[in-house]
Amino acid sequence: MASRLDLHNEFIDVLGTTGKTPSRVYFQPPPSVLMEYDAIRYKLAGKYVMRADNKAYSWTNQYDGVVITRNAECEIPDIMLARFEMINFGTPYVSNNLYHYPFTIYY
Repeated sequence: MASRLDLHNEFIDVLGTTGKTPSRVYFQPPPSVLMEYDAIRYKLAGKYVMRADNKAYSWTNQYDGVVITRNAECEIPDIMLARFEMINFGTPYVSNNLYHYPFTIYY
């Protein structure tokens, strides 16, 4: 099982913010954090558990997140779909003049 920090670093690579401060990737940020955009915000949502013989033999962390951008034709979701095997995107929406692309990823 890969670590959350590995996923975090992959998100930084997707945004192209490697070596930049701030990275614009936020894990479970408190409401007081002012985000810069384009950004990826994500949180631990649970675990996908595979069972056999009444025992858990394999599990993968599930993260729920959202890509937030000012660009209506953002390519970040497409980049993420090409990069990650176990990712699904939900219905995009607009809030406060920002485009939101929600996703669930197992990593």
